[in-house]
Amino acid sequence: MVIGATGQIGRVAVRALARDGWEVTAVSRGGGRDDNWPDEVRVAAADRADDAALAAVVGDGCDVLVDMVAFGPEHARQLTGLAGRVGSAVVISSVSVYEDDKGRNFDTQEEPDGFPEYPVPVLEEQRTVQPGEDSYSTRKAGLEHELLAVADQLPTTLLRAGAIHGPYCRSPRELYFVKRNLDGRRRRVLPYGGESRFHTASVHNIAELIRLAAARPGARALNAVDPEAPTVAEIAGAIDAVMGVEAENVLVDGPPPAPTVGNTPWSVPVPVVFDMSAAERELGYRPVVTYAQSLPETVAWIEGRLAGRDWREAYAKMYETYGDLFDYAAEDAWSV
Repeated sequence: MVIGATGQIGRVAVRALARDGWEVTAVSRGGGRDDNWPDEVRVAAADRADDAALAAVVGDGCDVLVDMVAFGPEHARQLTGLAGRVGSAVVISSVSVYEDDKGRNFDTQEEPDGFPEYPVPVLEEQRTVQPGEDSYSTRKAGLEHELLAVADQLPTTLLRAGAIHGPYCRSPRELYFVKRNLDGRRRRVLPYGGESRFHTASVHNIAELIRLAAARPGARALNAVDPEAPTVAEIAGAIDAVMGVEAENVLVDGPPPAPTVGNTPWSVPVPVVFDMSAAERELGYRPVVTYAQSLPETVAWIEGRLAGRDWREAYAKMYETYGDLFDYAAEDAWSV
């Protein structure tokens, strides 16, 4: 059973599990079906916030429950309440649960000297933030804490995803360069010398991890990222190649020179890179796609969503999160 089946990761995971021989029930609020799913995939409608509705679709039980949208301790308790009817679980978490040895994490990054300096690459043994209700990171940590505490009742694999990319994303970071190319902007400002690395995670590689974890139940937390962590300059170049354009990178030492100039969704002052050897060791995992290989479908999806629409309407969640990513007047004024 896959909860959040029509979301960004769920669509690919359902297909991967069905092709691996599982009898899959795809659960979403609307009970929709993806055109790429095999016909034998069953669909069901349920809001995961409704305990009774979720229990009803689980019914007599399932061997594996895959949860794309669990968020916070209450969802962990909801899942463990089904433990007698569920053999094991695979749950999407986030690399944002990590903090460095000085207690800095993604929640402190806006503070002076608050950006975490993680070891490169980050192993799963790295300390994590304290569970709480204050932020996305602390709530994901609470989800993990609750589920791992009852692993004897419900063996759960937690997948700590990085910067997720692929079609159907509501906040695609690739929009930053795709829209500039569509708008004919052939110069872009890249802070930190264009060397920022915030580890990407393809929906296809995450789906492969889900497929493997479903067949190998266990109590574990594993990183879920791509085989390489491209720099922001490499990401820009890869998107240019897909779109058939040439653009110039204006490299800036240090942070973005102005609030709306060069503040890309990947621009971090130090590398944020994660290790995948635990997944290779425990699951036999091998990545199925590189970042560059996965880009054409992502770019096509973004272009389709933007066609005839204001980007703030097409990607309202991204506008809410990042603000104005396309302040061309500010960019032009800075470059003069």
